[in-house]
Amino acid sequence: MLQNIGFPGLMMILVVVLIIFGPSKLPELGRAVGRTLHEFKSSAKELVSDTKEEITESKS
Repeated sequence: MLQNIGFPGLMMILVVVLIIFGPSKLPELGRAVGRTLHEFKSSAKELVSDTKEEITESKS
């Protein structure tokens, strides 16, 4: 999905975000997105490790 956007589309999205949120809110927005991605990645890793543990326990 994101592979089809291209550079002009990405620049248009960034300009719209800048207009909507303003330059003062962008760092705050970036931190919130970063925290969300970090939590998602850690939850996904935990889920994968739990699944691997269940598979190894069921084989034993």
